[in-house]
Amino acid sequence: MTVPSGGLDCNGPLDALRKITVEGRKSAPYNCWMSDSPKITVVDFITVPTQDVPRSVEFYEGTLGLRKSVYMPERGFAEVETGNVTITLTNFEQMGMEFHRNTNPFALHVDDLPAAKSALEAKGVVFDGDPMDTGVCHMAFFADPDGNPLMLHSRYAPRVTLQD
Repeated sequence: MTVPSGGLDCNGPLDALRKITVEGRKSAPYNCWMSDSPKITVVDFITVPTQDVPRSVEFYEGTLGLRKSVYMPERGFAEVETGNVTITLTNFEQMGMEFHRNTNPFALHVDDLPAAKSALEAKGVVFDGDPMDTGVCHMAFFADPDGNPLMLHSRYAPRVTLQD
């Protein structure tokens, strides 16, 4: 289903959650949008700043195993795919802006965190301490070659939302 003009009917029961498709991707379940809010349906991409596009691609593709989909180092960017979100690797200095690494990690889902952590350590990735257990998931923190923080994430308890 595509999004109709004006959004979807918000009068249905909460158990009638729907999914919409945007450019072939499914969004998370929802009931309706808040009134007067933009109709945001998915995250198209996230940006990771880099000072060296080829080095970043080697890390995200060669080390993390993500598929490269765009490669234009002469223009200061490349893209890799996670399966649900595109990661855009951007050299802002090539565009006349200052480099500022990200300050907060984004979570990269893995089914088996200990195995994924061991595999990355074998490739030279250094983790910040031991994995953390939050009571619903395990998280392990590390950084890319530009110092952008990243997290391996594995949920083991059901996700509870406001609609549950």
